[in-house]
Amino acid sequence: MDVIEFSTDTARVHAPLVQRVAAIIAAVGRSETLWLGDASDSTTPQNATPRPGTNRILLERASHNAIVLHEGARGERHYAMAYNDPSSDAALAALVACATRPGAPIAADPESLSVLSLAERLAASDIPVLVGGPTGTGKEVLSRFIHERSPRAKGPFVAVNCAAMPEAMLEALLFGHTKGAFTGATASNEGFFRAAHGGTLLLDEIAEMPLSLQAKLLRTLQEGEVVPIGSTQPIKIDVRIIAAANRDLPTEVAEGRFRADLFYRLNVFPLSLRPLRDRTEDIAPLAFALMLRHSPKGRPLAWISDAALAMLRLHGWPGNVRELENVVRRALLLADTGHAVRPEIRPEHIHFDSPARLVAIPAAPAIAQAEPVEDSNRARRLANIVQISEAKAIMETLAACNGSRVAAARALGISERTLRYRLASFRDAGIGATASAAHPVGARR
Repeated sequence: MDVIEFSTDTARVHAPLVQRVAAIIAAVGRSETLWLGDASDSTTPQNATPRPGTNRILLERASHNAIVLHEGARGERHYAMAYNDPSSDAALAALVACATRPGAPIAADPESLSVLSLAERLAASDIPVLVGGPTGTGKEVLSRFIHERSPRAKGPFVAVNCAAMPEAMLEALLFGHTKGAFTGATASNEGFFRAAHGGTLLLDEIAEMPLSLQAKLLRTLQEGEVVPIGSTQPIKIDVRIIAAANRDLPTEVAEGRFRADLFYRLNVFPLSLRPLRDRTEDIAPLAFALMLRHSPKGRPLAWISDAALAMLRLHGWPGNVRELENVVRRALLLADTGHAVRPEIRPEHIHFDSPARLVAIPAAPAIAQAEPVEDSNRARRLANIVQISEAKAIMETLAACNGSRVAAARALGISERTLRYRLASFRDAGIGATASAAHPVGARR
């Protein structure tokens, strides 16, 4: 049973933080008990040994932000979390990350929460699921979530990346082979389908599967049996299939690269994961969860500042969650001074894989005849739109960096000199040049 427990006093002292995280956890669900307590409450069993499977988070209103981890003898993860603003996004993100079991999906965006809620309902059935979305958005994490919430949870979860397997070996790896079936087959092999018997098989990057194997896969799904290479006897299997693709399979079908009958067999219930840039509310809790995952053992856990979180939200994330993981790991390294009691990740610690660069307007080619007035006006309107959008991006980044030109230029992937030139051009064009009321543009270096 999914459980989150907290006392009335805890809900009162730490409202609205507890209420917000309780709503998120209720939408996602949990497979273990979570207990929230107030660190200053004399009735809190801080030294008690909780029952197996119970994770504890002690909350404290303080003048600083900090997270401390204590691991229990049975593998329980107990956190003490101090925060100074219960309504801040950082406090909510930190609590969501602490409350989520390692490896479980993390979400705070309403659409992401609805996908997880739907996935939990799908887990109760055995119908095939097709998970779509760009690379690095968490398709395997979602697939494992479906398996762990299903009646097959005690069975194996086998993930196969169809793009990573050599085409010549993929058939044998999927369906198995007998000894001597081909050169080098010195022993028989059961294959991934039989290895997943009684559990779930994830066919990741299924769009990369050769057409010749798609027909055999279709028969396996229809008949519930496999025929190993070198054998003539089919073997019954009991496997729940989840397929994942980063390509648009209907397009692949239309262009003849994917079998239509296999697509309709797999597409019983499709789920789609959006790019990270389209679910900005997931970025902060994901960043805190990745910080918890990659923090060096024995070192104090870092806090991610509001300014750093603002920078993360402004980024385009072409690499999705994988890129965010790289950024967090770099930030942890740069923020770790080795002696800080409460390390903090700040904007100067954020370095992106692919910096968000401002798009320059290409110069118009020289032509012998005069440009029509209508086209000239349209070009000027387009240039104004681009300049205003460019100014907005720079001002928002400066605001996120507390007015620091150095940090903003680094975040934008341009030099400080280029940034000064852009700001001057905005002023000459009559475009407002204040990042925020508190920090005028260019006020800080």
